[in-house]
Amino acid sequence: MTSRGRSPSRLPSAPHAVPAPGAPAGRSVPPSPHRSALAAARTRRRQRSERWFRACGAAAISLGLAFVVALFVSIISQGHSAFTQTQLRLDIEFSPTVLELTAANPSAEELGKLDYLSLIRESLTRKFPEVTDRKERRELVGLVSSGAPFVLRDLVLQDPTLIGQTRSLWLVADDDVDMVVKGAIDRAVPEAERRIKDRQLVWLDRLAAEHRIEGHFNWAFFTSGDSREPELAGLGGALVGSVYTLLLTLALSFPLGVAAALYLEEFAPKSRWLDLIEVAINNLAAVPSIVFGLLGLALFINFVGLPRSSPLVASLVLTLMTLPTIIIASRAALRSVPNSIRQAALGVGASKRQTVLHHVVPLALPGMLTGTIVGMARALGETAPLLMIGMVAFLVDIPGSVTEPATLLPVQIFLWADSPERAFAERTSAAIIVLLVFLMLMNSLAVILRQRFEQRW
Repeated sequence: MTSRGRSPSRLPSAPHAVPAPGAPAGRSVPPSPHRSALAAARTRRRQRSERWFRACGAAAISLGLAFVVALFVSIISQGHSAFTQTQLRLDIEFSPTVLELTAANPSAEELGKLDYLSLIRESLTRKFPEVTDRKERRELVGLVSSGAPFVLRDLVLQDPTLIGQTRSLWLVADDDVDMVVKGAIDRAVPEAERRIKDRQLVWLDRLAAEHRIEGHFNWAFFTSGDSREPELAGLGGALVGSVYTLLLTLALSFPLGVAAALYLEEFAPKSRWLDLIEVAINNLAAVPSIVFGLLGLALFINFVGLPRSSPLVASLVLTLMTLPTIIIASRAALRSVPNSIRQAALGVGASKRQTVLHHVVPLALPGMLTGTIVGMARALGETAPLLMIGMVAFLVDIPGSVTEPATLLPVQIFLWADSPERAFAERTSAAIIVLLVFLMLMNSLAVILRQRFEQRW
């Protein structure tokens, strides 16, 4: 007998068909079922399934990345050219006779009312003296943007001594000329199928041969407001409106969201009312954004009487929309702080308020900031609630305060995407690039702040 009273004949069989020690001679142990051909086939099937599962996961990731790359390539390829603008160099003679200026010392008001388009017309006539037909001369002047006379007016207002002088100036070209130079309009198609005439192409070739056509960086795209003319349209008003709105939204949503999360997580007693509030917050985070736009229209504009289409109303609406996201993220950050931190602070005599503000909040701050910036990034990309409060209006002037009418980047993209001109399609893609850069900067800021304030315990 062996230990524990077992006989040698009852010992477990070896994995191989080899007689066990002490077994009767001439008898063999049957092979293990785990070493059979059926088990090997099952193992091969599991391995094939695992390889197939991994391949499907890798294919899904590759497909998603391919779509993202295709999206970025499409947007960048269509919008990168909007950051340059075609300009024509003309010799402008600020002749008092052409301007019909009679006063010896004209005032700024008189200078502002002069016909500066006649200076451009006179310069092109001197350059192309063979163009005498009225219709052709109108097409010749049409090579230059309709905003060029205002550039000449501003130059004269800044320096009245230009009257009587001749200057070589770069003036913005018309959007059709810009599209031809950038290759967006095919010159080989019949004249009836394009917006620019054959004789205009001949004039452009002559100007290009004399190095009077160049592409310059389009600073006006970032500094000017919207316009009916694509070559004059810019994102200045939308950028300023977006900055005003985001700063106000951050100033309202962050303290309110963090305070609500602190009360619900650290101070509020457990009750059915607390459960009801938690359900309401979670449901508000999933409400479509256009519902918040309807609420803002009814509450802030119709009832309170705040100015329509202003960054103030937009920030209030976006604050309502981002509050649930900030509250949920802040509560999750508070829950991630170990209870031992609270117990240690309370054990050395700190009050509940001191424990939360001096120990818990600093440890949860990275998560709070991350949730806030993610919510702000979502607010920056929203369009539907802004349309409901009237921010879809065509605005040329750049807002000077939070109560003046303004627009935001998503709304500006929406407006340009609805325009039929090819140049507006180019600017739409360029505006999307600017919006994506803003979003990437905000997400990068969230990562930097998280690493900056993260503490180890």
